[in-house]
Amino acid sequence: MKKSITFFFLLAIISLVSSQSTISEKQKAATQKDTIKKGKAAIELQENKMDSLITSLGKFKIYKKEAHASYYADKFNGRRTTSGRKFDNNKYTAAHKKLPFGTKVKVTNEKNGKFVIVEITDRGPFVKSREIDLSKRAFMDIASNKSSGGMQVTIAVLSN
Repeated sequence: MKKSITFFFLLAIISLVSSQSTISEKQKAATQKDTIKKGKAAIELQENKMDSLITSLGKFKIYKKEAHASYYADKFNGRRTTSGRKFDNNKYTAAHKKLPFGTKVKVTNEKNGKFVIVEITDRGPFVKSREIDLSKRAFMDIASNKSSGGMQVTIAVLSN
């Protein structure tokens, strides 16, 4: 009698566990579908937002083509820039040798056409061959090879 009761409880537990796993798999599938839809909407929203940002800012005039861009090392995160602002590698900022602080610049990767709009907040880079140093976030947004330290870009300055 005890063996049959134990066997019955064992079957009940197995069926309960298997029904919960089936439900959770269905829930996961539904969640993944929703996530994908939200992801697509977010991308479309981001593109529309970027277009409206560009049109509200004005027109960009090409400053230099085939310029070499690099990005700030992590050790500079939190330090003061030449303009006096704290540097944050997660913001869209850049360093340029001559452009005035606060200038909005459109930096376009020449290989893939991706671009970012950054604000000049610092002086540099202090290497002759480089034209502009981007924050790490800005660089990674437009890089075709995330492991590279530099790329060829076109720099365009916002003209009022």
